[in-house]
Amino acid sequence: MSEWRKDPVVDRWVIISTERGKRPFDYKEVEEKRKIQVCPLCEGNEKLTPPEIAAYRTVGTAKDSPGWRVRVVPNKFPAVKTEGEAALRQRGVYACMSGTGVHEVIVESTVHEPGLDTQPVAQVEEVIRMWRDRLLKLRKDKRFKYIHIFKNTGQAAGASLEHVHSQLIAMPMVPAEIRLEIEGMKNYREEKGSCVMCDMIRQETAEKVRVVADGEMFLCFTPFASRFPFETWILPKEHLHDFGAIRAEQLRELASVLRDTLKMITAAVKNMPYNLILHTSPVNQDEERIYHWHIEIIPRLTVMAGFELGTGCYINPTPPEMAAQSLREARESLLPDDMGVRGGEPACLTGR
Repeated sequence: MSEWRKDPVVDRWVIISTERGKRPFDYKEVEEKRKIQVCPLCEGNEKLTPPEIAAYRTVGTAKDSPGWRVRVVPNKFPAVKTEGEAALRQRGVYACMSGTGVHEVIVESTVHEPGLDTQPVAQVEEVIRMWRDRLLKLRKDKRFKYIHIFKNTGQAAGASLEHVHSQLIAMPMVPAEIRLEIEGMKNYREEKGSCVMCDMIRQETAEKVRVVADGEMFLCFTPFASRFPFETWILPKEHLHDFGAIRAEQLRELASVLRDTLKMITAAVKNMPYNLILHTSPVNQDEERIYHWHIEIIPRLTVMAGFELGTGCYINPTPPEMAAQSLREARESLLPDDMGVRGGEPACLTGR
């Protein structure tokens, strides 16, 4: 029987189509067709990108030259512009403001690979550290209210370049999705007296059926009301509202959990396209300490159609319990030395 499930954070319903119950082998392997071209993100091609903003480099190497490990450059085709004030203007019933913001590309490795799953844990740790460092830098600009960090991997997920990278957009407003989560978390706390995300962690840890990886400081699971097949979340077990405040030991474990989760996802369906989204609290306004930051990994195996677009509800043909089991099985197919996390057990994590 299919089942309606409600997201405990936002007022959104999902149809979990248990009758379809699609497992990984029910999805076709995604074919990535790329034209042979010079990659502007590869080491040695630094002059093909806009001037470097930040980088982790070998001591003695010059800006915009080889020798970097993680590199940040402005997006060559930015969605927003850095100049100007973000003043709200009213035009009758319509509101608008200038396209003020920052749009950056974080080049995550010198190696020309599509995903973080192929990188060493130490490299993933440096990527996450750069996410934090750029967030802390850009929040000093009081024009910005939210720093959005995301990854598009695979053409179906919107990636225009194959080389492993993520993006950042600084925004002069708090996006609607984050506002919905903040309101949902506030309402839950007023009603229950606790954090909904912390309660989710406790229940998922107890039930185990949707747990993908259980670390000392982070839990990875397929959410109860998953919108998409193999949708996966990573949450800090400690209640933390601000990703920018992540500690060194948390950063190291998150790198291992994230890398291993992506390995399981890409092992379940070869070349699985996905979006990775970091949800954190807004900046430069009253701190939303009620918020609980987290990472959402959204595989792109299904297409939103009329029902989803017309109702805001989703139909998920792969129950999250089945997805979690499949991901755990995919973990077992990988070499032990490649993995630092155990599903449903304390993690044996590796890092630098």
